[in-house]
Amino acid sequence: MITPIALGAGLGLGLWALTVGIFPPRPTLGTVLAHATTPPAPAPTPATDDTDASGWAARLGRPAVAPLRALGLPGPRLARDLAVIGRATSTHLAEKATLTVAGLLLPVLPTVALTAAGLGPGVELPIIAGLTLAAAGFVGPDLHARTEAATLRVGFRHALSAYLDLVWITLAGGAGVDSALGGAVTIGRGWAFDRIRRALDTARLTRTTPWTALRRLGEELDVTELAELAASVSLAGTEGAKVRASLAAKAATLRTHQITEAESQAQAATERMSLPVMLLFLGFLTFIAYPALTQVLNGL
Repeated sequence: MITPIALGAGLGLGLWALTVGIFPPRPTLGTVLAHATTPPAPAPTPATDDTDASGWAARLGRPAVAPLRALGLPGPRLARDLAVIGRATSTHLAEKATLTVAGLLLPVLPTVALTAAGLGPGVELPIIAGLTLAAAGFVGPDLHARTEAATLRVGFRHALSAYLDLVWITLAGGAGVDSALGGAVTIGRGWAFDRIRRALDTARLTRTTPWTALRRLGEELDVTELAELAASVSLAGTEGAKVRASLAAKAATLRTHQITEAESQAQAATERMSLPVMLLFLGFLTFIAYPALTQVLNGL
């Protein structure tokens, strides 16, 4: 029963995807009116160049980008993760499609070779292995992007705490808000400072306020601390509030949070290290108790 069910499910899924690609669903009237009346969203802050666009996986899976977009991929959270790592959504979707098809077809070659040698494993095993590898190829790029984005966000928060220190020190020296934000970012180096520098350059070229650009960057990268910085700086720029002490407190709070997170990660690593020792101890107990238990059971 497994083979007919798997073949029927694959055929139905393929027919549904083909129908959606050829005859995409029409949007509702409310969606069309909302799209026509809503002002265009501001362009995202330029990120790093997408160096993976020329990869073989992206080139092979490019025809599948449009159908995957029609299915609503990628989601909002994954789109933010891709913005953090600087990868284009089209490249990511193309890689997902290529890895999915490759995983689905990977068991075919060993099956053909074994069948030619007279050792055919049957039909069920290649189908199950192909579906499993296809699911892994479809989900794997998403997991990799989320892990890489989480690592970059941690580094961004570390750099942001240093940037806050530089900003309030510059404000203490008598500089204005705009000059403090622009002068502090020129000192730092690395990916985080490059993103902040590009956001401030974009604000200067588009004649918008720097705190608006920082807030937009915080929303794109899903870094709430940067949005809080933009809110504090906007008070100084619009209301004339003194935010030097507030920025110093935010920097100290951010560093305390980073220390707490580092301690929790160290404790989790310690617990993971104790797991192999526990398994080894349980195996040793089983090795000692098994002969005695066998003798007792045979003597009954």
